[in-house]
Formats: sequence, C-alpha cells, structure tokens
Amino acid sequence: MAIHRLDLDEFDEVDYYLMAIHTSLEDYRLAYFINKTLPINLSKSKNEIHAQTKEGEANFSRFYYYDEEKAVSWNLIQNKNEIISVSTNDFQNLFSNETSEVSTTIHLLPEFKKVDFFLKIDNSEEALNFSEIQQKLNTIESIAAIYAVDTDKIKSKNNLIF
Repeated sequence: MAIHRLDLDEFDEVDYYLMAIHTSLEDYRLAYFINKTLPINLSKSKNEIHAQTKEGEANFSRFYYYDEEKAVSWNLIQNKNEIISVSTNDFQNLFSNETSEVSTTIHLLPEFKKVDFFLKIDNSEEALNFSEIQQKLNTIESIAAIYAVDTDKIKSKNNLIF
C-alpha cells in the first residue's frame, strides 16, 4: 500500500505583496485618495477582518477591489483598532457599583505597531512595478510613509488569510 504524505510547506507559499502605510487619514478617505491615484476602485467590504487576542476581539475595516482583467485583488486593511472594555472595581461597597471603561489598542499585525494600514495585493501573476505604485501613493499629501513589507518577517501571517 502506498503512503501519501502532504508537505505543509507547499501551502505556506506567499502569493501576495504587502505595503505598509503610515497616515492620519480615516480609512474611507485613504481609500478615496488611493482610488484617485491608482487605476483601482476600492470599496468598503462587508466582510471585516475578525481577530481574537488576549485583550479581546476586534474587527478591522477592509476595502476591496478585484481587477478582473489582470486577476488581481487589492485589499486596504486597517492595522489598528481600539477595544473598549468595561471592568468592574474589585473593591465594591454596599452603595456603589463602580465600573470603568478601559481602552486597549489591538493590531492586526502586532509586529508592525506603528503602521496604520496595509495594502495587500493578491494573486499577482505578472510582476507589478512597486516603485511606481509607491511613487504614485507618495503623491497623496496625508501619507507620511509607504514601503514594501518583507512577508518573511511577518510572524502573524494567519491574520492576513481572509
């Protein structure tokens, strides 16, 4: 009887490019400016990215565009989100029931805490000119920095599977 083995490294191939964006813009405004600059049409996706951490659960906004001609999907993903949790005081007296709200910032990719958004470009068969994309996006006034992320250095790759 033949034994078939499946090598899990075959599934670990990275078939996307990732760009980090530092900006003070809101997600919808950044998507608008990217749409004006690049020949894409990002729109708000109903499928937000759900992440579970020890601090709690968070949903990260996602803007999506699929280029049918080139078979490339573009995702603009929020990296930072705040969770507001209500905690009760350990010391309570008979007459007061004090609660306090605690705000915690959660990151989609914790190893990139200073990054505000990621632009993920999936299934690109043909080589994209990243320097050209980077130059075009740098013309947006509110973007402080944009650069390519080395996908081999990402520890939490599972958060980018959606």
